[in-house]
Amino acid sequence: MAGDQEEIEGLIALMARLPGLGPRSARRAVLQLIKKRGQLLMPLADAMRHVAETARECLRCGNVGTADICSICLSEKRGTGELCVVEDVADLWAMERAGVFKGRYHVLGGVLSALDAVGPEELRIPRLAERVRDEGIREVILALNATVDGQTTAHYIADQLEDMGVAITSLAQGVPVGGELDYLDDGTIGAALRARKAL
Repeated sequence: MAGDQEEIEGLIALMARLPGLGPRSARRAVLQLIKKRGQLLMPLADAMRHVAETARECLRCGNVGTADICSICLSEKRGTGELCVVEDVADLWAMERAGVFKGRYHVLGGVLSALDAVGPEELRIPRLAERVRDEGIREVILALNATVDGQTTAHYIADQLEDMGVAITSLAQGVPVGGELDYLDDGTIGAALRARKAL
């Protein structure tokens, strides 16, 4: 690669580090950005610079925005007494896209993992207990992924909040809407059977 393309190769290498992009996809993306410099590359560079300077985590829940306290935490309408606990910000945003939850959130920042040396101190679990105590929370909804680490984290949180007089629930697990049994894994079928309900 010629020396005059080192900066472009550097950009490709950085893009390739993003989730879902490998070297080939990053190369195609960068070439497209260069081709449409005025419509894509310059506005993208400006937006990224602005976000790099202004983005921050909400001091209360861990959401990402441009203010110290996010709009969800500030909204009086969201003060329902329900607190939905999620693993990361992407999960919070997925819940918001669905538009079905009207309470507030608490982002843990990961899950407990002995293999990765992630204990309760590395997550926002102590802050969760403070919020339950200080914000009049009546129900904590554990919306964690149905993985071994996710379920371990859910049980740990349930134990920590056990004596706080708060209802602790979790999302139902099982067959998705439109799902066909033949295409589901054994764990999903088992979870669906255990979570069955009367018609």
